[in-house]
Amino acid sequence: MLEEIHSPSDIKKLSIRELAALAEEMRAEIIKTVARHGGHLASNLGAVELTLALHYVFDCPEDKLVFDVGHQCYAHKMLTGRLQGLRDSLREEGGVSGFPRASESDCDAFTAGHASTAISAALGMARTRDVMGDDYHVVAVVGDGALTGGMCYEALNDAGQSETRMIVILNDNEMSISHNVGALSKYLTGLRQSRTYRALKRGVRRGLERIPGVGVPMFRFVEKFRDWLKTPFVDGKFFDALGFRYIGPLDGHDLKTLIRIFRRAREEKGPQILHVVTTKGKGYVPAESHPDTYHGVAPFLVETGELRGEKRVSCGHVAAAELAALAENDIRICAVTAAMPTGTGMEAFGKAYPKRFYDVGIAEEHAVTMAAGMAASGMKPYVAVYSTFLQRAFDQIATDVCINALPVTFLVDRAGLVGADGVTHQGVFDLGYFSMLPNMVVAAPRDVRDLKRLIRLSAEYDGPMAIRYPRDGEDLGARLEAHKPLRVGEWELLSEGEDVVFLAVGRMVQSAMNACIELMHHGVRAGVVDARFVKPMDEELLRASLKAPLLVTVEENVLSGGLGERVLSWLAENAPGHEALTLCVPDRFIEHASVASQLHACGLDARGLAASVLRRLGR
Repeated sequence: MLEEIHSPSDIKKLSIRELAALAEEMRAEIIKTVARHGGHLASNLGAVELTLALHYVFDCPEDKLVFDVGHQCYAHKMLTGRLQGLRDSLREEGGVSGFPRASESDCDAFTAGHASTAISAALGMARTRDVMGDDYHVVAVVGDGALTGGMCYEALNDAGQSETRMIVILNDNEMSISHNVGALSKYLTGLRQSRTYRALKRGVRRGLERIPGVGVPMFRFVEKFRDWLKTPFVDGKFFDALGFRYIGPLDGHDLKTLIRIFRRAREEKGPQILHVVTTKGKGYVPAESHPDTYHGVAPFLVETGELRGEKRVSCGHVAAAELAALAENDIRICAVTAAMPTGTGMEAFGKAYPKRFYDVGIAEEHAVTMAAGMAASGMKPYVAVYSTFLQRAFDQIATDVCINALPVTFLVDRAGLVGADGVTHQGVFDLGYFSMLPNMVVAAPRDVRDLKRLIRLSAEYDGPMAIRYPRDGEDLGARLEAHKPLRVGEWELLSEGEDVVFLAVGRMVQSAMNACIELMHHGVRAGVVDARFVKPMDEELLRASLKAPLLVTVEENVLSGGLGERVLSWLAENAPGHEALTLCVPDRFIEHASVASQLHACGLDARGLAASVLRRLGR
């Protein structure tokens, strides 16, 4: 049936039995597609029936479906004309995005990639509808993990007091990337397991079954309305207090029930929360058994779940291991993360030191200020968060950490170009937003060996520090100073260059070294400095590099606030007229593709660097 579905209207003529069969087809297709291209697997498998029921009842694109994060939107894309695109090019250059993209389809109401935004966006749409006199429905699909983020409560508080007509679907699978944490997670567990409702149901059934002739038919009649009737007996007071009518919990894989409840919700006025319980990874045993491992995966073998291709060294795991080794002799060292213990590798630290590991949920702002409070009280906290997620906590980094000059170290994972996750996840702004802050030290290791050295240095440093690194790393081999302890602001001369000197940051060091080989074939003698500290800069080595007539800065970051801009500023003051070339990520959002393709498109691979230098030299 899936081949015959070209728009949401095509499923409205199907029976419940046919919809259930279609759900299994879609699930099999998601498994095959993600196995081929990589992507978000477990979350998408859990949302198939929920998505079918939403499109069966609501009318896209007239009605607005706003997906929070969007890593559960593959079924939605299949039903909105993008099946072949998913099969052929999911998350590949020029292909279908792994997240909702408003530019990709008018059925994608809002471009998303980070959690906890859907309710705010949906409320904005609902208020626009009311002002304009329109009559469409607005539905926000929010995971229970997103409810660990404070932005959800700002939106719920506002929407509840305004009595705006909108529907929030709480897709509850007990997970975000990893298992959810915190008091709210326990509260939702209580809603799922409400003793009051279970006891009431048993009592009603027993009582009705004792009535001869009519008792059993009467119970069946009551069963039809059970999900609507049970709500008063489940403690949904928290949502009620916010001004939302709470309905649930509902079986997120029961199409008949979902469709019936969604139809009733369409007719209600005011804000509603429909609590839907789903199974993350449903239908694929490896993903059901290990939903955190299969949240986002590289291409894999369907039969076994094994990843295909070469296994790379995870920088996050290297950082966690080094931090755990330091923590053995320093009780002050602790680790904080925001719903990503597995992705950042800090899960290993948590197992070694459970009393010094804090997963605060999707609450980056809270994570940073809590770490500031710990540092102010004598601890040495490390905050491990992905680069683009940490953007949310910029104010806390500036006001709570840097103004107080507190010894908080930020382990900034997934920095630089990230490949298939695309525009919402590229970590190309962190050098800029960290470097602009007084008191902050900003560093980027060239490989995993250098990452260990920087973490050892941070343990001794009494102030704010950010260490940014990509998801995967490598050991570039022994260097002359590979085992020497680092000093803050220290660069390293890797090779001499009479014509050109590259000042390279992070994994761009390797690109610069390879570019030197390319340039050698053109008679250009180029050298490389590992400018591992973007702030403070090594002014002594920078001045020594002026022997070459051309300095070239290379960074996997936008120009604003990065190394290139800082070097240009220094040259203007200390060596006016000296020629410099800044090579960086261009001033545009970078679309999804492989990392190699993105580096090439930005001119940051070895050939691109060499070509830029040759153009500047007029060769």
